[in-house]
Amino acid sequence: MGERQEARVTDDSERWLTIDGRRWRRTDPSLPDDVVAALTSHLGRARSAVGAAKRSGDDAAVAAARARVDLAKRGLGERGPYWWDEAEDARLARAREALHELDRLAPPAASERGAAGTGS
Repeated sequence: MGERQEARVTDDSERWLTIDGRRWRRTDPSLPDDVVAALTSHLGRARSAVGAAKRSGDDAAVAAARARVDLAKRGLGERGPYWWDEAEDARLARAREALHELDRLAPPAASERGAAGTGS
């Protein structure tokens, strides 16, 4: 495998990012920074949980961790309906709902609590 290429922005720079020739949907830019940070933290922890579950051979834990990855990416607007086709208030509601569900499934560390103010 060669070196990873630097990310470059496509013509639709608000919507897409190209890395190593593959196009990825960007995070919804209308989301507040604290919500993005909390969802990104959940995403990283869920990805780590996928790896740990795979190493342990626990298929149920792999599936649960992958579901958390999907939920975080949907909250960020990186999966699911295109965020640019939705009203901003609906996008924020979706992100906060995803964050609330992720907090229920895998509570954040004490140092992360309260960062995103999910309103619950």
